[in-house]
Amino acid sequence: MADAKVIPFDDDRSRGSAQRAARRRSTPRRPGDPVAEVAALPGQQDGQQEGPQEGPQDGRQPEGPRAEEAGTGPAPESRGGGWDRRIAGGLAFLRRRLTGEYEVDDFGYDEELTDQVLMSLLRPFYEKYFRVEVKGIENIPADGGALIVANHSGTLPLDGLMMQVAVHDNHPQGRHLRLLAADLVFMLPVINELARKAGHTLACAEDAERLLERGELVGVMPEGFKGIGKPFSDRYKLQRFGRGGFVSTALRTGSPIVPCSIVGAEEIYPMIGNAKTVARVLGIPYFPITPTFPWLGPLGAVPLPTKWTIQFGEPIPTDGYPPEAAEDPMLMFNLTDQVREQIQHSLYKLLVQRRSVFF
Repeated sequence: MADAKVIPFDDDRSRGSAQRAARRRSTPRRPGDPVAEVAALPGQQDGQQEGPQEGPQDGRQPEGPRAEEAGTGPAPESRGGGWDRRIAGGLAFLRRRLTGEYEVDDFGYDEELTDQVLMSLLRPFYEKYFRVEVKGIENIPADGGALIVANHSGTLPLDGLMMQVAVHDNHPQGRHLRLLAADLVFMLPVINELARKAGHTLACAEDAERLLERGELVGVMPEGFKGIGKPFSDRYKLQRFGRGGFVSTALRTGSPIVPCSIVGAEEIYPMIGNAKTVARVLGIPYFPITPTFPWLGPLGAVPLPTKWTIQFGEPIPTDGYPPEAAEDPMLMFNLTDQVREQIQHSLYKLLVQRRSVFF
């Protein structure tokens, strides 16, 4: 069977142009006939006289409607085709959601939902509200597993979400950050499901090792609730990094450790007090008291629009250590202290460079 000829579905002009070209080839030309010396301009309509046309004669491309007819104007996508594609993509996304034709991994991570919905919801806060500035993104590997270790602050864990957007939107490969979260996150209704969909998993060595062995970027904040729930007077003072479990995980998988320093999150909810009795009743680690919460009710839960900076430091390699190094407590202590000191030094440096909390 002969190959089929593809005919574009633009309009009738392409077929009309082909018919006119056939007529020109079949019509005899007399020597000296000016029509024989001038090619028909693209975009001529049927019935127009073929020959010299009015218009610019200096070699410039036609503009306006004539440019569009001649095929030199804006592409159809720039004249509204982009919106058509977006609407079609949105409808296809809804269809897949309704029919269940989408994929999640064994951790519950839904990459399509994260890219198209969750990131789109977080991006206005990242770009417009907190105006996050990212430094050192080149220190995150282009591929393979890596453990990103960051300071934790802000009363609510918004810093982890902003770090997730920072990696995805600024890394040349658009890599996804899989955060390790506390047990409390997966005990809360709705939050539990959203966290799983966004790629977060329980902060345990087993899950972290599985992700790193798959070549994923894994984010951890070793300060935990001690960092996020510390009083405002201790802002930007790193708390203890636990027992160095993240270092042991990195050593077992040979993954580099990338220190990360976040400035700006400490001031979104200045925590001036902690209602411990209320916290015990509710079963939460702390109940924050800020200048606006709980005095202003739900309005007091709105974070202050501080200016953020997220800096990724030089990676600390671990692939040069032998397998049994993960069981060496002195080595884990030294590496943990090295990571902590590097983050603390970067925090102080960024604070000195910062012009204002809000600008």
